[in-house]
Amino acid sequence: MATALPGLPSLPPQFKPIQHHLRTAQEHDKRDPVVAYYCRLYSIQTGMKIDSKSPECRKFLSKLMDQLETLKKQLAGNESVAQEVVGNAHVENYALKLFLYADSEDRSGRFHKNMIKSFYTSSLLLDVLSVFGELTEENLQHRKYARWKATYIHNCLKNGETPQAGPVGMEGEMYGDEDIEGTSAFQPPYPSSSLSDPSNMPTTNYSNIQIPPGAHAPANTPAEVPHNTGVTSHPTVPPAAQNIPSVDPSLFNEKPQGGIHLTPQEFATAQKYCKYAGSALQYEDVGTAVQNLQKALKLLTTGKE
Repeated sequence: MATALPGLPSLPPQFKPIQHHLRTAQEHDKRDPVVAYYCRLYSIQTGMKIDSKSPECRKFLSKLMDQLETLKKQLAGNESVAQEVVGNAHVENYALKLFLYADSEDRSGRFHKNMIKSFYTSSLLLDVLSVFGELTEENLQHRKYARWKATYIHNCLKNGETPQAGPVGMEGEMYGDEDIEGTSAFQPPYPSSSLSDPSNMPTTNYSNIQIPPGAHAPANTPAEVPHNTGVTSHPTVPPAAQNIPSVDPSLFNEKPQGGIHLTPQEFATAQKYCKYAGSALQYEDVGTAVQNLQKALKLLTTGKE
């Protein structure tokens, strides 16, 4: 039986930027402890950058570190915690799973709180990936798009308007976390201050963001659509056709070159590519699966990426 995590004091006002990441950690303590672990690690690292000197912040961070240490002991032997590259793949796959589910619902014109929350949570988990290093350009775009979509669709439903489905017309204001706290899907774990003024936020152009083709929601993803949203949904939009990359014929007959000794890091990288491929197949994304399998095969047979 898992040991209960130590409790936390009230969230200091300075730490409001990490309140949703902490909420996500709490929500995943049983659902996916690895995700919960890295959400807390991100919150600690970010909190220390914000304020590690004031007594209330030091006290909060100390208790949060206790939680992280307890969770780490519970996950002893879990390769997603023991090896950063595997942990990176785990959190990224989970974030993209949420993103692709929400994107599929959006493209199909099914607008509801589960979808909004999936978009927003995916953006939070893409924040968390920064504990492993700088985000890729692709993940930066996914994060920006997911956060914008969550805000846009939430505001449309709140105002009784029909959102526009899919990645079209993506110009508008980028709001902060405060603007979506009004829905039950985004209630923070701690009291929050008054809402910020959206008119002070910069306008951002999203027309150049590349979004992956629509995918089917995974079988284990809750996707019940509320019936009383007060909004008329668009007709179902079929997913976009996929561009399948060509396969290098030489890989079919490739044999490991003599004298190649892969490092543990390279083995972990190959494993990461295989996990990416498996995740892509969950969403019938053949192109991404093929690309990652080719990368894994090349690394294992040549020692080069």
